[in-house]
Amino acid sequence: MITFQDYYNNEVRLSFEHQPFEKKPKHVWVICRYRDYWLLTKHRDRGLEFPGGKVEDGETPEEAAIREVKEETGGNVSKLKYIGQYFVAGKGGNIAKNVYFAIVDTLNDQSSYFETDGPVLIHELPDNMGTNPSFSFMMKDKVLPKSIDRLYKLNFLTVNNRP
Repeated sequence: MITFQDYYNNEVRLSFEHQPFEKKPKHVWVICRYRDYWLLTKHRDRGLEFPGGKVEDGETPEEAAIREVKEETGGNVSKLKYIGQYFVAGKGGNIAKNVYFAIVDTLNDQSSYFETDGPVLIHELPDNMGTNPSFSFMMKDKVLPKSIDRLYKLNFLTVNNRP
């Protein structure tokens, strides 16, 4: 387990065990690849981030992850892998969120991308996300780099396809 402070100084605990904090988490976050690109979305308020959101009633976290990618990017997920779960002890309440890795095989234009402006393809994630105002606060703590490290360890990403 990794413990650190997030962008807003909330305590975050990240684990790569299977759902250690909440068996039925209410939130998901999906690190996406489309061809040789990272697939992000541009949230209207927060900026560039990977798709994610709330698990709806009657929906599994996996179903929510696939739906959120589709809603926010138009992407069709062909492979989805659980990476880990993190828990934020926030000032406004506690949140447990499952982190997934998705391979997206197609992107479709949509009339609406809900609260986002749709898909954004990036070949390389910049080193300066922590200070870059274009990126959401969710891209600025240790969840993303630790999750990407985990993807390499699990061979979901390899040095040969390293972005």
